[in-house]
Amino acid sequence: MFDVAQILTLAQWMHGASWRLELQHSLDRHALVWITRGQARATVDGVRRGVGVHNALAIPAETLFSLEMGAQCFGLVCLIPPGGPTLMPDRPQHLRIREVHAQMELTALLDAMQRESHQSGEFSDEALGAHAQLMTVWLRRAMIAQETPTRPNAAQRLVTAYASMVARDYQTPRLMAGYARELGVTPTHLTRSCRECSGITAADMLTQRCLYAARVMLEDGDDAIRHVAVQLGFRSAAYFSRFILHHTGQTPSALRKMAKMKKAT
Repeated sequence: MFDVAQILTLAQWMHGASWRLELQHSLDRHALVWITRGQARATVDGVRRGVGVHNALAIPAETLFSLEMGAQCFGLVCLIPPGGPTLMPDRPQHLRIREVHAQMELTALLDAMQRESHQSGEFSDEALGAHAQLMTVWLRRAMIAQETPTRPNAAQRLVTAYASMVARDYQTPRLMAGYARELGVTPTHLTRSCRECSGITAADMLTQRCLYAARVMLEDGDDAIRHVAVQLGFRSAAYFSRFILHHTGQTPSALRKMAKMKKAT
């Protein structure tokens, strides 16, 4: 985990693999996404929304989300470690910035962060942190200026609660029906609500979060495959291998080998 603010383009954030943004997952850092060209579709806390030009999306750490970018989409993301002096909202925020001066302010702050990151001069970490704090001051002002958001309906409240549980407990062997029982609803009702709010089923949401974690551990780490399976709550390495093969078309060892070859080129 980076202990300072980091600025990336959306393409850099993807690390050359669309699944790193398109699968449901959560981060140990806060993220502020700023779209400057094209369209994207974000699902945050189980609720899907369109994200267009001059839209800012604030995603708190440990929040379940995915981001599907259109072919012409371009933007920046600022990643901020939690627990420091840079204050981020506790809940996701989707801001449509219509005022030109406010658009220019945020773009200028992020551009300054990019320049500082590329220069890597003396006290660069402090400078990046200072720019990040200014950025979150901009964010809080923009939140005040926005129209009062509509209150979530019952389905959205249920799905948000489920998404929070998935983000927290996906490494346990609990199935979707167990989450539904804890939420006091039937699996059918939870699935219907998830489809309505996010376009995917409740089971798919849980599967995607597990698959994302599995791919990160396989492609970025060196743990034995059987150890990865144990850490993700699978009852056996064989069952884990079937899970990966079913959802990717590759075995765990093949995924790891392909990732290493890609990094070597």
